[in-house]
This record gives sequence, C-alpha cells and structure tokens, in this order.
Amino acid sequence: MTLRELKVGEKARIIKVGGEGALRQHFLDMGVIPGAELAVIKYAPMGDPIEIEIHGYRLTLRLAEAQEIEIEKIPEYTKPKVSINPESHAASDKKKTVHPGLGETGIYHPKGSGNPLPEGTTLTFALVGNQNSGKTTLFNQLTGSKQHVGNFPGVTVDRKDGEIRGYKNTLITDLPGIYSMSPYTSEEIVSRNHVLEEKPTAIINIVDATNVERNLYLTMQLLEMDVPTVVALNMMDELTGNDGAVDINQMEEMLGTPVVPIAAAKNQGVDELIAHALHIAKYQEKPLEQDFCSKDDNGGIVHKCLHAVMNLIDDNAKRAGLPLRFTASKVVEGDALIIEKLGLDDSEKEAIERIVSNMEKERGLDRSAAIAEMRFEYIKKVSHQCVTKPKESKEQIRSNKIDKVLTGKYTAIPVFILIMGLVFLLTFNVIGAFLQGLLETGIDALKTLVEEALIAGNVNQVLQGLIIDGIFEGVGSVLSFLPIIIILFLFLSLMEDSGYIARVAFVMDKLLRRIGLSGRSIVPLLIGFGCTVPAVMSTRTLPSERDRKMTIMLTPFMSCTAKLPIYAFFVNAFFPGKGGLVITALYIWGIVVGILVAFVAKKTIFKGEPVPFVMELPNYRLPSPRNVLQLLWEKSKDFIQRAFSVIFIATIVVWFLSHFDLHFNLVTDSQSSLLSLIAGVFVPVFVPLGLGDWRICTSLISGFIAKESVVSVMEVLFSEGVEAALSTGAAITMLVFSLLYTPCVAAIAAVKRELGRKWAFFVVIWQCAVAWIIALLVRIILLAAGIQ
Repeated sequence: MTLRELKVGEKARIIKVGGEGALRQHFLDMGVIPGAELAVIKYAPMGDPIEIEIHGYRLTLRLAEAQEIEIEKIPEYTKPKVSINPESHAASDKKKTVHPGLGETGIYHPKGSGNPLPEGTTLTFALVGNQNSGKTTLFNQLTGSKQHVGNFPGVTVDRKDGEIRGYKNTLITDLPGIYSMSPYTSEEIVSRNHVLEEKPTAIINIVDATNVERNLYLTMQLLEMDVPTVVALNMMDELTGNDGAVDINQMEEMLGTPVVPIAAAKNQGVDELIAHALHIAKYQEKPLEQDFCSKDDNGGIVHKCLHAVMNLIDDNAKRAGLPLRFTASKVVEGDALIIEKLGLDDSEKEAIERIVSNMEKERGLDRSAAIAEMRFEYIKKVSHQCVTKPKESKEQIRSNKIDKVLTGKYTAIPVFILIMGLVFLLTFNVIGAFLQGLLETGIDALKTLVEEALIAGNVNQVLQGLIIDGIFEGVGSVLSFLPIIIILFLFLSLMEDSGYIARVAFVMDKLLRRIGLSGRSIVPLLIGFGCTVPAVMSTRTLPSERDRKMTIMLTPFMSCTAKLPIYAFFVNAFFPGKGGLVITALYIWGIVVGILVAFVAKKTIFKGEPVPFVMELPNYRLPSPRNVLQLLWEKSKDFIQRAFSVIFIATIVVWFLSHFDLHFNLVTDSQSSLLSLIAGVFVPVFVPLGLGDWRICTSLISGFIAKESVVSVMEVLFSEGVEAALSTGAAITMLVFSLLYTPCVAAIAAVKRELGRKWAFFVVIWQCAVAWIIALLVRIILLAAGIQ
C-alpha cells in the first residue's frame, strides 16, 4: 500500500520511496527513507495535503507525493534497531555531564593547539542550520545591531553579515535556513557554495535540541566539509523543561567537534559558544576525521563504496579544492554540480558508475537512499547514546490544541479570514489610526513653529514655499503613515515567527493549486501586504522557477503598505468615517483581480504543474521580542530613509517643476508650469478614466518612484483640496488604478534582480495595462449607475 491510503492516527514503516530527481533527494534528506516509521497526523481541511510525523517532527506533503511512498502498516512505533559499540555508553547510563570550558582538557579544543592564524586576521564564520532552529535569534544575539543585509554574489539570496559583539576583526554570515547540502533550492546551493568557495574560517552549526535526529543530518554533511565547526545545541531549556537531557561530552566524542548547549532566546550559553567559535577559528581546529559509514553496518557495503570513490577522485578533489569525504558522498548520490567541478574523464565516470551500481545491487537500495540511510543510521546511534528523549513537550501539546482550531476542517479558513480582518481593523482603524493622529499633530506643530521662524527671519518667499508647501506638506504627510506601516509589519511578523503562516500555507495549498500555485506561495503573497520588495525576494524559497515567476507576477496585486497613504488620503477626502470598509474592499478587490489574472496566466504563459508541497510544520512559539523589534526597526529605518531620500527629492523636484515655467520664471498658476507641460503628454491616456487632470497624471507618475510620494505630490499640487478637482466617481477610479498599477521602482528593481530585465519591463507594462482596463470597466459601471 502507499502512504496516500493511510488514515489519520495509523502508523507505518516505509518500504520504498518512489519519484525521481531533486524532489526525491529532498525527501530522503528530510528523513523519508526506507525503514523509517511514520504516523499520519491529519489531512488539510480540503483533504490535501497530508501532515505526517517522522523522526519526531511534522512534515507536510501532497497526496500525489504520498502516492509515491510505499509502506507497510504497523500496530505502533517500534524502537529502531541500532548497532551499538559495547564500549560506548548504554542507554541506561545516559546522564547530563558538565561541559568542559575553553582551555580545559577537552579532546577537541585544547588550549593553544592547532595552527594559529596570524594576529589581526579577520575571523569569518558561517551560521548554518535548519529552518525553525532559532538561527535568526542566535544571529541577533551574536551581532546585536551591528549587522547589514546584502545579497550573495551572482544570486538573489539575502545575505546577512554582522560583527560579533565585543570582538573586532570578526564577521559572521547568516546563511539561509536549509535541511541539507543537496541542490534542491537556491538557498541550499548558496549555502554550499559559500562554505566550499568562500571558505569561512569556521562554521557555527545551530541544532534544535528538541529534534536532534532531523537536525544532525545537516551537521554530518558540514562535518565532512573539513572546516572548523562548533555545534550550538539550541533550545536546551525546552528539552530539559520536558525532562529531556543530552550527554554533551559523549556527543562531542561521537561527532568529533565541540558541542555547546545554549538557549538563544534567553541568551544562555551564547558567551561560551562565542569563546569556542573564536578558539576553533583562530587555531583552525577541524572536526575529527571519522567514518560515519561503519564497516559493520549491512556488511560494510556503503563503507566500501564510499572509500573506493574517495580513492578514485582524490586527485580531482584536491585540484578542485573540494573536501574529499563530502565530495565522495555527493558523487555517490549523483550530484551533477559536484561531479562537474571535479572534471572527471569518461573512464573515471564509468568506474564510479560500476562501483555505485555494485553497491546498489548488494545493498538493495538506490544510490541516494543508501547514502541517506547511512547518515540516519549514525544519527540514530548518536541519539540513542547521547540523548534522553523528553516526554511529549508542553510546546507540542499546546500546538496540537491550537491546530484543532487553526487547521481544523471547518474552522481553518473562517479563522484565517477573521484573523486577517482583525489585523486590518486594528491596523487601519484602531491602533494605527490613533498613532497616526498623534504623529500628524506633532508634525503640524513642528510645521507651525518652522513657518513662524521663517516669517520672523524674513526668509525669501520662494524658499518659504519650498520648505512649508514642499517639504512639510510632502514628506510630512508621508511620514504620518509610519505608524500604520509599522503596525501591519508587526502583525505579519508575529504571524510568521509564531508558526501560523506555515499553517496557512498548509490550509491554502489545494486552493492555490487551482490557480496554478503551491501553498508555499501564500508566504510571499501575505508578505506582499507589507511590502512588495521583500515579498518578491521571499519567492526564492520556492524551488520551481515556474512558481517563482508566477508568484512574483501576482505579488503586486496584494496591496502593499506604501499604498495606504493614497487610500487614506482619498478616504478622508471623499468617504469620511468609512475608512475600514473602503480600504478592506480595495484589498479584497486586489486579491480578486490577482486570482483572475492567475487563471489567465495558468492557461497561457505559465502552463504546467505547481511545485510539490513539502514543508515542515514547527511547534507554535511565542515570537522573540528582540527579533520582532529588530524587524520593526529595520522597516522603520527603511521607510524613514526613503521618506528623506527618494520622496524628499521627488517632492522638491515636483515643487520646482510646478512653480517655474520653461524660462525658469516663478509662476502664479501651476497650469503654466513645467510640470503641467510634461504631464500633459500623458493626459489623453487617463481621460477615459475620468482622470484627465494633469496634476493626477503627475501624482501617478511620481508613484513609480515611491507610492508614498503620490500623496506628497498631490498635497503640493492641490492646494485648494482634491475634492474641488475630482468627482466621487473619479476618486473611486483613481483608487482602483492606484491599487493595481505598476509597483514602485524598488519593487521593479527586486523583480529585475530575481528574473532579469525583460521580466521587470514586462511587469511594468502588464500591471499598467491591467490597471487601466479594470479602472475603465469600473468607470463604465459607475457611469451606468449614475455616479459621475
């Protein structure tokens, strides 16, 4: 039978993992291997995908993938059969031991050993770990505010670097959260290339202590890379709080590298981790070379295969600068990228294929499954001898109770709608609106003081106009929306860090598949409500190029926070007291248009099937206040910088163009200005929409620079108030066009980085065309209803 036939609560043992290519390798790397035991936890509310528990963690996959996994039912979980060295600790002897301090008689970090680097050498660290292991929390603890965000060279994956607090000449790079060093996603390729090519001085590998079996799979690959490594065993407070324990010294002995227990969220053990990391980096203390493939396991078949391949590729690996053991395991798996780097000739490739084929026949498993099974066998030994598994954790019990509501068959979607509605209500009508009012009052008071000072100082009238009518009216009006944007990002951050957005992806997968997307696309689409730039960048977690492109195309239809000033401006002018209703309607309308566009794209430019849905469902956790505050600070800083750079410049340029003519004479009527002349070229395009006023055209054009500047430009140009220039019908059309037309230049730049210049240009034309057509239809409907 197959996993698809297994019912909720039933347990089974995997017989065979079908499928092919990178997806199958990804399943194997995540522990879906022959012999592993699993249980079905639940089906999504719409019946697909399915959630299973394997190796102590929760994984989701679609029924189509479950169909490829052959199983046999078992009455209950059985203890894994593990071959244990009789000289090692027995399970009954497991106990917590005191972790040796730096410089004590530890095996792997004796004081002054190794080959010390010259004084003043910059020590570079790669922070590597699984998703949901607390990596971001640890990075923030290590670096504090001394961090900056960039991109890895040649690709579009985020790169976060920072200096370790209190230690100059250090640089730590926060690599993307990954499960293995196999080339399934761009993140995994980037992480692997960073270690292999940039060669950091040392690696800090963060491991979730509550789920050692899953996390150590990546650790074993890192240890094969021959780079000084320290293992940070995170969430030890959760483990010990649920009566679990780890014999740290025994784990160090079995892994051959320092292991430091920490609780990053509470900043416990972080100082000791820093000391160990600095020590192994300075003295270049590499992991102990050892075989994870025992000669005694299954007759040593995999052991003999790996060592035969190591002997064959030794010279090639040295020439390519690749670590031998890691390279050999990847060659056996059939990793095309690694094989290409080795530059093997035909005879060498044929010899390797003979070795691997013999191993497959003798072992009864294909090459990828054999290597994965070998790693997990060693992980079982480590876990059996070093880890006292906790009882069912309080976090797991709490998550199960919450999931009954948030992923329940009849409650999941209504609760999601309720949560998003509450987020919008609190953001736009309650908390955000209150804070916005306070900030507006402060800006107005400052504006009055400055105006009085300028008058008292007898400052030139033109300069007065620039400062008061240009800068304060323009930049000040945009700054007043900062509270709303921060509140929305706060809620999105809480949803993501708590683990809820992963559940939303699980619940919405089947629905999104109908429009040609995977449930994983819900994450960038939801982030799009905050800002299109990070939303576009977050699509890189999607392993399918087709899904990435289609998600990026749809993301601009999710109204970003930068458009809120436009909505609020027109709501205050034309629909006072109905802000929540009007803005919510705009958000819903953007989603509806996005769905319609998706249906069209699915049948035309994006034919094919969406990427398979494979995602871990972590336990619900309270978001770290430090992480949330760090994110809000970054977003606030980014918004303020844009307000005082792009928007500031745009405001001054617009003010200048609206106050001078072709001969640079000051004009009393902006109709005679340079701006009117330039905008007049675009007026005929907007006349059918009822937006034939050149000032409207100018505002919309400025929105391409930054959406917030639409309001600042209108404040400058409509000195008598926009109500006097537009009808209610035209205001509605303006709102619809603003909702749908091209995102700002920063978002287009992000699209260009992700997909290239042609796609970026296409997005601009496509969004403007869709916006114009939809706005025209709305205009026709309004006129038919008698609304001018």
